[in-house]
Amino acid sequence: MALYEHIFLARKDISGQQVDALIETFKGIIEEGGGTVGKTENWGLKTLPYRVRKNRKAHYALMNIDATPEAVGEMERQMRLNEDVLRHMTVRVEEHEEGPSAPLRKSDRDDRRGGRSGGRPGGRDERPRGPRPDRNETRSETDTAAE
Repeated sequence: MALYEHIFLARKDISGQQVDALIETFKGIIEEGGGTVGKTENWGLKTLPYRVRKNRKAHYALMNIDATPEAVGEMERQMRLNEDVLRHMTVRVEEHEEGPSAPLRKSDRDDRRGGRSGGRPGGRDERPRGPRPDRNETRSETDTAAE
């Protein structure tokens, strides 16, 4: 059997519990085909980089799969038939990554820093206010003559 990482996007209209039910449904398809599903992660509702079937947001979910290509093919066929799944992608890998995936590690890092602003109050750079140093230079003779 081969190792796969599978990611799918579900419509924003469904709840988190319905996304978990979708994951269990597809997990059952893999297990019926003789495979196993290791880690599953529900990354939650995220903004899409571009519109997909008139949706600007979608629920992201990751599954680590150890199965035959036929079982994965059947799961992908079922996903194409399901109206709640917007997109899916399966990638064959040499080994599964241990621990949380990169998007979950990123959100943990943001939480420790105090959100997306990086810990800065107000989410802005705290630069000193006032005139810019490069604009305080004396103007040349040609600049004053042009005015």
